Amino acid sequence: MTSFSNQSELAARLSEASSLRNAGRIPEAIGAYRQVLAIEPNLPDSWYNLGWLLRRDGQALDALNAYDEALARGISGPEEVWLNKGVIQADDLLNPLAAIQAYERALELRGNYVPAIFNLANTHEDLGHAEEAVELYRKVLSITPAEAEPLARIANMSRPESMADPIVKQVSDALKRDGLPPSSRASLEFSLGKMLDHLGEYDAAFAAYERANKASESARPKNYPAYDPKQNAAFVEILKAMPKPEKIDLPPAPVQPVFILGQFRSGSTLLEQILSGHSQISTMGELPLLAQIGARYFSPYPAKLAGASKDEIVKARKEYVDSLEARQPGISGVVTDKRPDNYFHIGLILRIFPEAKILHTVRDPRDVCLSTYFTHMDIHQIHATDLKNIGHHYRTYETLMSHWKTAAPNQILDVPYESLVKDPGQVVENVLDFVGLPFEQACLEFHKSAAPVKTASVWQVRQPLYTHSSGRWRNYEKHLGPLLEVLNGEAR
Repeated sequence: MTSFSNQSELAARLSEASSLRNAGRIPEAIGAYRQVLAIEPNLPDSWYNLGWLLRRDGQALDALNAYDEALARGISGPEEVWLNKGVIQADDLLNPLAAIQAYERALELRGNYVPAIFNLANTHEDLGHAEEAVELYRKVLSITPAEAEPLARIANMSRPESMADPIVKQVSDALKRDGLPPSSRASLEFSLGKMLDHLGEYDAAFAAYERANKASESARPKNYPAYDPKQNAAFVEILKAMPKPEKIDLPPAPVQPVFILGQFRSGSTLLEQILSGHSQISTMGELPLLAQIGARYFSPYPAKLAGASKDEIVKARKEYVDSLEARQPGISGVVTDKRPDNYFHIGLILRIFPEAKILHTVRDPRDVCLSTYFTHMDIHQIHATDLKNIGHHYRTYETLMSHWKTAAPNQILDVPYESLVKDPGQVVENVLDFVGLPFEQACLEFHKSAAPVKTASVWQVRQPLYTHSSGRWRNYEKHLGPLLEVLNGEAR
C-alpha cells in the first residue's frame, strides 16, 4: 500500500507529468510518468499516457509494452488501447497482420467502434485488398452516414464510367452539406477531382482540385506557419554550406541501407514496390528515423551536424540500425528507407552511413508539381496547396540535389520516372547493379507484391506499369500559369 507521504508525492508527480504532456514536452513527460509508475505501478491510465508519449517519441516497442501494462491492469475502454496498438503495428512497425489482429480485438470488445473499423479498412487498403476495404468503409458509413473520409476513400478507389455514375453523385451531394468541416471538404473534393480526371473532364477536375486545396489551407490550425520561399531557400543554402564529412572508421552494420528520395509524387513508391519483389531486399516504407535522429543527436539540427563527433555519429548509426531491428527482428542485407523528403537529410546520411546508396527518383517537373497539387498532402507540406509555392519549392529542391550529387557523385543514382515506366527492365537492372545485387524477374511483377503501401500511390502501384501519367500536365496547361512561370524562371 502506498504511504500517505508517497501519496502526496505521487499526486504531485502525476500533476507534473500531465502538465508536461499537455505542453508537448514529450521526453520530459516520459521521464515524469516513469517516475510516477515507479512509485505506484497499478495506474492503468498512466501506463496509457506513457504509451501515447513513447509512440510520439519514436519508441514503438516500448509504447506497445506500456499499452500492454495498461490492459493488464484493467484500464477502462480497452478497445482504444487495442486501436492504438494496431496503429503502431500498421504505421510504425509495418506489420499489417498484427495490426489487423489488434483492430479485430478492439471490435470484439466493441462491435461498432468506428475508429477500429476505419483503421481496419485502411490496413486492407494498404495491402491492396480493395473489396474488404470498401466493405468496411461502407460499414462505417452505415453507422455514421455523415462521415466524409470513408466516402472519399471509396471514391478514390472507384473508376466511374460516366458523370452519371452513383459514386460521382454521392460525393457531389455530400459536398452540398451545410457545416462540412474544411478537412472533410478537402478529402471529398480531392476524390471528386480524381474521378473527374479519370473521366477526362479536365476543367471540372481542376476546379475541384482548386477547391480541395483551399479547403486544405482552411483546415490548418490558426497561426500555422505559411510557406515562405525565402526561408526555404535560406535553409537550403545552410545545407549546401555544410562541409563534406570526414572519413572515419565506423562499426560494421548488419544492414546495407538504400535511401529512396526525391520529390513527392516522383515515382518513389513505384520504385520501392518494384524492389520489394527482390529476394535480397527488405522494404521498410516511409521511415521517420533520419529526422528523429537528427533532432536527438545533432540539435540544433542541422547546424551541429557539421561538427559532429565520432561518438555522436556512432550512436546515431546504432540507433538507426536498432530501430530497423525493432521493426523487423533479425533484419540484414539490403534495406530500403523510402521517404521522399529525406533529400534534406543527405548530409546526415553521408555521415552515419558513408557506405549508403541513394536512389533519387526524378520526373518531369511539370508532372510532379501538378501531381503534388492534385494530392491531399500531409499538413506539414505547407507548399503543396499553391501552384506558385510548389514551383518555388521544386526549384530549391533541384538546387539542393545538384549540390548533393556534386558532393557524393558515386553514391547517388537518378532514377527517371519516365524511363522506368517505358523501359522498366533496363532501369531496374541499372538500379540493382548500382545497389550491388543481381537482376530478378520478380521485380517486374511488383503489382503482385504483398508488401503494404502507405502512400497516395497505393492503387497505382497495384497495377502493371503504364505511361499515361507522363505528360499529364498538358491536360491542364491553361490552368498552370503560376506554376509554369516559376518553373520557366519568369516569376519574381
